[in-house]
This record gives sequence, C-alpha cells and structure tokens, in this order.
Amino acid sequence: MPHKFHFIAGLPRSGSTLFSALLRQNPEFHADISSPVMGLVDGVIAQTSTGTEMAPLVTNQKRMTITKGLFSSYYDDIDKPYIFDTNRGWTSKLSLIDTLYPEAKVVCLARNMAWVLDSMERQIRKSPLENTQLFGNSQQRATVYSRVEAMAAQSGLVGFAWHALRDGCFSDFADKLLIIDYDLLVRKPAQVMSGVYQFLELPEFQHDFDNVEFDSPAFDQNLGVDGLHRVHKQVQPRERKTVLPPELFEKYSNMMFWRDLKNSSAYTLTPSR
Repeated sequence: MPHKFHFIAGLPRSGSTLFSALLRQNPEFHADISSPVMGLVDGVIAQTSTGTEMAPLVTNQKRMTITKGLFSSYYDDIDKPYIFDTNRGWTSKLSLIDTLYPEAKVVCLARNMAWVLDSMERQIRKSPLENTQLFGNSQQRATVYSRVEAMAAQSGLVGFAWHALRDGCFSDFADKLLIIDYDLLVRKPAQVMSGVYQFLELPEFQHDFDNVEFDSPAFDQNLGVDGLHRVHKQVQPRERKTVLPPELFEKYSNMMFWRDLKNSSAYTLTPSR
C-alpha cells in the first residue's frame, strides 16, 4: 500500500523507543528502532554521484526514483499508512528528506546530555561479561572516563546525534523539526502526544500511558547491551542518582540548547521554566 513517511531522530536514551512504542498503539502508525534505510540511501548516492563509474548512467531523477524505491521496498510488508523511520542521522539530511518527501516531518527526542551519558553507562554496567560493540577498542571501554569521552566525541554515538540535532535546528528546513524534551514526555505524556498530532496535522488518538510495550532483545544482544530498547510499562518519571563521577556529570549538564532555542524555526515541546 502507498505509505506516507515521517522520521524519528534525536539523542539516544532520550525516549525515542518509548515514543515509538506509543506511536505503535495507533493502528495507523508503524514505528520501530533504527532502520537501515538511511545507510542504504547513503550507499546509493555514494555509488552514483559525480566522479563514480556509474554517474554518467544515473540521472538525478533516476537517483531519486531508486532512493525512494528503497523506502517502499523496505516497508513493503507494512500494511499501515504512516511509517516513522528512525535514524539519529536524519536531522543532518533535512534537504534530502525535503527532496524525497516534501510533506514529511521529523520528531526528535532530546535530553540533558549528562543523563544520556549516565543512562548509557548504566546500561553498559548491566552486562559486565560482555564487550559491548558500542566502542571501537579496549582503550575506549577501559574506564567510565574513556567510555564517556568516546560516546560524547563528535563521531561518537551520543556526540554525533547531538551535533546532527544542532545541524537540523539551524538548517533551512528546521521547520520540519519537532523537538520533544524527555523530561516533559515522561511527566506529561498526554500533553506531548497531543502536540505531536498537531505538529503532524493528524487526528488525535487516545493513547494508554499505563500499558506501554516494546522490546528488541535480538538487536540489543547483538550490541552486547541487554535491555537497551526495553521500555517501562508505565510512562512516568523515575528519579535516581547519577552513576557518573561528579565532574563528568557537571561537564555535560549544560548542553540543552533546545530549551532556549533562538534563531531557529524548529518547534519544541520542553518543560516550562
């Protein structure tokens, strides 16, 4: 069936899996954890762009047709009208999204970077007998300091997502973005979801915030981090102390640029001050 595409991006450990689980309660929506579609699209563009052997054979229109075909082929078995494709890199490719699907929107989940890194470290510590594939070598895995540094680096799991989000916020297509602050999502989920439907210009759906289900054990086991995409049944805030050393937590606590977003046309749902 023909699909209408929207996208999910933002920071890891910021509620994107929870958000996908809520979307899946709507029978019109399909949402999941990260898909390979963006990587496939990058591959096609790389192999057919100027300077490659195939470039003279592939016009820009044909490149667009092939690229859109990747979306339709990957989601061919999904019998739902709305597809939310997830990848943290989509915010760095808003011009591509606008070219392929001009009506598409991108919903981004964001959270205090210190708590993102805390959550990643907490998950890693739950699997001490595994060498998680989140790090490239033993030096990066060695201590909490090296792990946090590796994740927060510009090319790291968390750092890349943060930079990609800023990239999108200050791009020409920032009005395609809705940034949802994690703290507001877990405290006022009904308010947030109402805002999402308004942003998407779709009829609202009555979600059940006390019976949320989502897990992806095979994907998480492949990464060597058990429970990375498992959500709690009830949407509510869960207070806890950080596992990060105090100087690390303080270093990354003041990077929530979306809570005071100036010179950007992106939309935000953030806690009131």
